[in-house]
Amino acid sequence: MTDTTTTPRQFLTLQEIVTTARARLAPGPWAYLTGATETETTQLRNRQALDSLAFRPRVLNDVSKVSARAPFMGRDMRLPVMLAPVGGLESFAEGGSAAAARGAAQFGVPMMLSSVCQPGLEPTAAAADALRVFQLYVRGDGLWVDDWVRRAKEHGYGAFCLTVDSAYYSRRERDLLGGFAKPWRPTDTTGLLKQAALSWDDVKRYKDRHDLPLVLKGIATGEDAELAVQHGVEVVYVSNHGGRQLDHGLGSIAVLPEVVAAVKGRAQVWVDGGFMRGTDVVKAIALGAQTVGLGRLACLGLAAAGPAGLVRTLELLEEEILISLALLGVRSCAELTPRHLAVAPPVRMPEALGAFPLLGEYPGV
Repeated sequence: MTDTTTTPRQFLTLQEIVTTARARLAPGPWAYLTGATETETTQLRNRQALDSLAFRPRVLNDVSKVSARAPFMGRDMRLPVMLAPVGGLESFAEGGSAAAARGAAQFGVPMMLSSVCQPGLEPTAAAADALRVFQLYVRGDGLWVDDWVRRAKEHGYGAFCLTVDSAYYSRRERDLLGGFAKPWRPTDTTGLLKQAALSWDDVKRYKDRHDLPLVLKGIATGEDAELAVQHGVEVVYVSNHGGRQLDHGLGSIAVLPEVVAAVKGRAQVWVDGGFMRGTDVVKAIALGAQTVGLGRLACLGLAAAGPAGLVRTLELLEEEILISLALLGVRSCAELTPRHLAVAPPVRMPEALGAFPLLGEYPGV
């Protein structure tokens, strides 16, 4: 948990936000924020997959006016990003998800609230008038899920998300070795079995009973994307849990093209997994994603300076996106296509914070 004595406008780069967050977080939360499961290969592949894409810019287009605005569930947002669901935001900033909601609303992007984040569904909704989605880890039967859907709908959540890549809780060795116990870490065996038993029958049940749009988070193949669309799912969310669940998975952006091809425009496609810079976001949009989830980056902003730090993080990200769009020769995200990208070898070995290569090279960075 951090104080917010630094003036967020003092941050000139995202690198400074990372450095400040590191200085203000205790070792346990920092290891949780930057770590992943077992060998952390999936997390590193998230970065490697992003770094394996290069740009193909077009020139002599009028880019005197460039906008990064994009639609999200029928509403116009300032950027094609949202705050991805992160459990335990209260470990990074006072107020937890309520602080994140205030920052998201102030800047103008949506957020997805994790069911294992405090202060919970109702207080987070009351904290700010942000466009929001609720994400649930299943710990009960169908009637238990129905109650969560009812509460989400009554409190203005625009969609409901089931996480589908967490049938078992992974072994996150940084947490185990450092003795960091998250307050929400699952211990109830009966409850955990409910998540493990989740199946396509539960998706059908949801669609038969509820009109709140359904998001499936954790899709990692074209085959499952096709099944999701066949079940009437409104949003296919490509994610590997930031590398926190299955080790030795593919990077999220490497999976994105096959999911987009399978969906064929019949549902929205969202993605998260290692997106830290404006260029990362632009690459995902060029490959067909409508929205990019920010997990660790949002946490870094909150840890650096609370809601104001999150706003400043998003401001810097916006500047990076706008510059990238202009230099690619496009005036909006809608003009991006896969033709703006090419496969290229990465120039450095992947690291958890490899998007910030200047860390430690300058005073205060």
